[in-house]
Amino acid sequence: MATSKASHSTESGSSALRPYIHRLPLDQSDPKKFRKELKESFLSTYDRYESLFQTLADRRAWYERAIPLRHPLIFYYGHTATFFINKLLLARLVEKRVDPHMESIFAIGVDEMSWDDLNDAHYDWPEVERVQAYRDEIRRIVLGIIDEAPLTLPVNWEHPWWTIVMGIEHERIHVETSSVLIRQQKLEFIRPHPDWKANQSSGPAPQNSLVEIPAGTVVLGRSRKNPRLYGWDNEFGTHADETPAFQASRLLVSNGEYLNFVEAGGYKNGEFWDEEGVEWLGYSKATHPEFWVPGGEGWRLRLMTEVVAMPWNWPVEVNAHEARAFCRWKSVSEGRRVRLPSEDEWHRMLAVSGWKPGDDANLHLDHGASSTPVDGFAHGPFFDMVGNVWQWTETPIYPFDGFEVHPYYDDFTTPTFDDRHAIIKGGAWISSGNEAEPDSRYAFRRHFFQHAGFRYIVAENAPPAPLQCETDRMLSDYAEFHYGATHFGVPNFQEALVQKALAVLGNTPKRRALDIGCASGRATFELARHFDFVTGLDFSARFIRHGVTLAQGLPLRYQIVKEGELVELREATLAGLGLEGVEEKVEFFQSDACNLKPQFGDYDFVLAANLIECLYDPLKFLAAIRGRMKVGGILMVATPGTWSIEQTPRENWLGGFKRDGREVTTRDGLHAALDAHFESFGGVSEIPYVFREAQRAFQHGVSEVTFWKRLS
Repeated sequence: MATSKASHSTESGSSALRPYIHRLPLDQSDPKKFRKELKESFLSTYDRYESLFQTLADRRAWYERAIPLRHPLIFYYGHTATFFINKLLLARLVEKRVDPHMESIFAIGVDEMSWDDLNDAHYDWPEVERVQAYRDEIRRIVLGIIDEAPLTLPVNWEHPWWTIVMGIEHERIHVETSSVLIRQQKLEFIRPHPDWKANQSSGPAPQNSLVEIPAGTVVLGRSRKNPRLYGWDNEFGTHADETPAFQASRLLVSNGEYLNFVEAGGYKNGEFWDEEGVEWLGYSKATHPEFWVPGGEGWRLRLMTEVVAMPWNWPVEVNAHEARAFCRWKSVSEGRRVRLPSEDEWHRMLAVSGWKPGDDANLHLDHGASSTPVDGFAHGPFFDMVGNVWQWTETPIYPFDGFEVHPYYDDFTTPTFDDRHAIIKGGAWISSGNEAEPDSRYAFRRHFFQHAGFRYIVAENAPPAPLQCETDRMLSDYAEFHYGATHFGVPNFQEALVQKALAVLGNTPKRRALDIGCASGRATFELARHFDFVTGLDFSARFIRHGVTLAQGLPLRYQIVKEGELVELREATLAGLGLEGVEEKVEFFQSDACNLKPQFGDYDFVLAANLIECLYDPLKFLAAIRGRMKVGGILMVATPGTWSIEQTPRENWLGGFKRDGREVTTRDGLHAALDAHFESFGGVSEIPYVFREAQRAFQHGVSEVTFWKRLS
């Protein structure tokens, strides 16, 4: 049996954990006070996360998946520490990696995305003790920064220390999501722990009723200018709308109230489930909520570390499909329109409740490591407007007006702008920090299990459905660059690159190709016309989403600027580009070109188009890419030579400077980096490109193209 060390707690007796810092103000002026509070926030979160994994009683708990669509728990134990290093590197608060191998396998793959690699055959997961030693080193590094790094206040969106707070809030999220996976793990692998004792209050289910909510205006969104508290990208911007009057359930739906739906055959009647819900039922074979345990003595409830007699007055915990089906059943039963609230309607309920931060609620683990009765915390006419369990809404996550991604975490929300992730509100018993704030906007796939339940509303109107269209200016511009019209007689750049490659490659093997730095993916698809299989990799999940969307047979919709605020909608499909059929031969993954995961290798051809001048360490990339290629394989490098200190530290440039009075070009740098193991061949050529910025504004560039054959 292997377990992580627990210097901060014991396996029996009372908890020795630090209490959570619930809210860390960022608009402070005293550096000494801020350092102290930030350190306490970091340590209380880091320790609590490690304490959570003390509930694992068997080595198999770390390495056997709790559910098929998630990594094993060992991944999540390393992931949050790796997150700190990856973000601190981007903010240049640290200069080098701690363990490049761990920081590749623990970096990405947590939300069931198409580009997540959940194939355990690709990973040789390290021993728990090694991961613990890694976490200890990350702890030391972060504490060193907090204690010693230069600090100016306040900390805001652009401040490098924002990444430290980001790492803390990220780990708080994983305290929640990992606790759910532990709850889904085999009970024989789990043990009780004093830090994670469930609440003991339970009883019969109370009667629910409705509260009148008058029509009103909802104004949401936060300002990036000196925010008082940390926030994720989707919370910033502006949103305002008028919400009609409706009625809302006073209580969260309890286990007892939900039992009526189960006993009425709700899981067997497809009338109550939409198409997506029916698909989930067919896959899961569910006949009752995930955490309900049937038995001869009646229903019981699986908690995180134990199974208890069913607390009928606790909130039921279900996914969005189950919550929606209950509402449809109730609509039929009562002859009125019952549904989940929208995000705006939840905020109207919150306003009527009068709840404000600091009011008592089942949050922060203050009342035990579980739910509590649904009538335990009164918030005006409601109970549990916040806390106890998250509340599903009908609203797919969408960007507010003025949305921007954070430059150090560009894929927190944007991969979920797909109409498949529904917003949850209010927080749960385990939520703390940003999760417990009303402004927070977390979203999960509708089949996902979180510590989440629901309350229902009665309303005649349907909830609004936000339009999902790529509106991020940079992403839209790149979508047009890859899939849009050509200009001034200059061919599509990605097509031209592939045609040039084919001319040089001749009859060389064309089994496996790698398009690294693939951006929106056009060259990946073009290569798939000629190769048996092609992998597209990019650092940005926002770009990867373009390729994934098209490979799924869906249209890629985006808007481009005409002039000023005037925009034009565009749509691209593989069929429209004459690329139908190639989707079966491509895969897309998010990955760091300077620290690739071990499974990416054995390639006959590698395309690195306009990539090296965007890397933080291009020499490291060039040294490593050899090991990903077959002997005799071909590397194609295209570069406009646009070096900048914003993307690459000056000391890491390959060229574009003078040394000892002599000009050093990018081609010189490529020869210096590659000549020991590669042979330059095929000559040097130039391929022009035109990048559209607006209806009458274009950027014209030329990329220098070289080919390199691996010799050894």
